[in-house]
Amino acid sequence: MKVTIVTAIRFLALTVLHFICFVVVSGALLSTQTARPEPAQAGATLLLLIIVSLITTGIWTYIILRSRWTGWKLILTVFFVYFGVSTVMSQVETAYFITRLPPGMLPRLFLAGIIIAAVFAALAVLLLGKIKPQPNFEYSRLTMPARVWIAKLSLIVIAYIFLYFTFGYFIAWSSPAVRAYYGGSDPPGFIAHIMSLLRNEPQLFLLQAVRALLWTALAVPIIQMMKGKWWEAGLAVALLFGVFMTAPLLLPNPLMPTEVRMAHLLETSTSNFLFGWVVVFVLRSIRTANVVPRPDDMPLRGWPESHRG
Repeated sequence: MKVTIVTAIRFLALTVLHFICFVVVSGALLSTQTARPEPAQAGATLLLLIIVSLITTGIWTYIILRSRWTGWKLILTVFFVYFGVSTVMSQVETAYFITRLPPGMLPRLFLAGIIIAAVFAALAVLLLGKIKPQPNFEYSRLTMPARVWIAKLSLIVIAYIFLYFTFGYFIAWSSPAVRAYYGGSDPPGFIAHIMSLLRNEPQLFLLQAVRALLWTALAVPIIQMMKGKWWEAGLAVALLFGVFMTAPLLLPNPLMPTEVRMAHLLETSTSNFLFGWVVVFVLRSIRTANVVPRPDDMPLRGWPESHRG
């Protein structure tokens, strides 16, 4: 009971600190408003900011508390994944699709992302009691020959491209507001839509292949550091990709109309959540030798019996 209460207090404190950091950094670097918002609008935005902070802190609290890693290694991992998921993966698409950003906005988005990720990573590991280095039996869940890596990464790329364009067409592109925002038309059917993209924007498929590899690179440290059964790593990656990454779409955005944001929120939250499970499922069936078992963890179902942690 005492542990639960202490954890809840730490969680609430971290949520407040994330909220303050997000508001201060975003206000200093990303604000584009010149007129004062209406009280009702300001109140709704404040509530959404609190919700986003609760979502962010909740997901990371689970991951950090279930991590085998501690200290600086954990701080750097949280920073790497936080910044990669929340900033790099989203702003790569912003740079590609949205060509009418205010001058200097894209660099400011990256700078804000770096600051928020760095502050949150340090505070989260400190407040959740994982700052002190602890003895750890190092092993890798992801040791395999190069040819197996190539095969699995190829499968992941194919899966991501399939999910990206399928959910993009049937959820986002089916919205007239989305088509109008991007200046696109509505081809007669999914196949016609894909063929049109292949003719007119073949580089989009290459971009998504690269993003699939980047997503995998962000998933690997989470898989490596999570305790417990394989599904815990799958849940952690799915929550990061599908919920943490998309939660900011709840917030009003002067660059994107509400209808477009909501369509993208539904599209990316569902497809990325599913993709997170796919990445872990594809990578989990691995055999390693000479692995030192951890005495304090149960065997992992789905992982080889030589794995613990």
